Amino acid sequence: MGRVLVKLSGEALGKDGRLFDLDRFDEAARSLKVIADSGTGVGVVIGAGNLWRGRRGDAVKVGAVVADQIGMTGTLMNALQMQDALERAGARAATLCAFEVPRFAEQFTQRGAEAAMDSGAVVLLAGGTGHPFFSTDTGVALRAVELGADMVLLAKNVDGVYDKDPNIYDDAVFMSRLTYGEAIARNLGVMDLAAMVLCRDNRVPMVRVFGLSEPDGLVRAAKGDVSFGTVVVP
Repeated sequence: MGRVLVKLSGEALGKDGRLFDLDRFDEAARSLKVIADSGTGVGVVIGAGNLWRGRRGDAVKVGAVVADQIGMTGTLMNALQMQDALERAGARAATLCAFEVPRFAEQFTQRGAEAAMDSGAVVLLAGGTGHPFFSTDTGVALRAVELGADMVLLAKNVDGVYDKDPNIYDDAVFMSRLTYGEAIARNLGVMDLAAMVLCRDNRVPMVRVFGLSEPDGLVRAAKGDVSFGTVVVP
């Protein structure tokens, strides 16, 4: 039944955006298990916003490369927490990391990730791209292209894409469907620019944007339900 790449907001998995909200991890894990049990290959990238917001606040004192390295280790922490939640839910899970941490996770390779997904395991893809100056948005877009994903699911702390920030502007207009080209030209913030260009140039079939709080949103989106959130296509 194909493959999906899921991007989970670290902030949305934290208590008030910080650290670990274990109930939210467990809820997401149950949904990921349902998708994997349906025969769909599942890869998951989790941001690190609940643990580290590099280059903001006091973190601006930290060098850019080191700040991004700290963020990459934060994604590993979240992946390991999600692996534990998945295994407690009865799912098979494997963490593959973009940088070497052999005592905690296997190093990512395309073949290794494909084999794990095809075996029915939910694959946690940690470490971003393994390089500074690239976000986890770029990481999930890159992995989607490498692994031939049919769909990218972006579960965020907002319910979809707007023409401007709905937290600031009361007249922000919700957008239910748009193309990669439109998102790039209008700078709509679906993903960062590098990620959007990767999806556009490699014709990733679909990106779905929706709120992590949407009831059964992950499962419904993976099944092709387009009645909520935003659909972005080539």
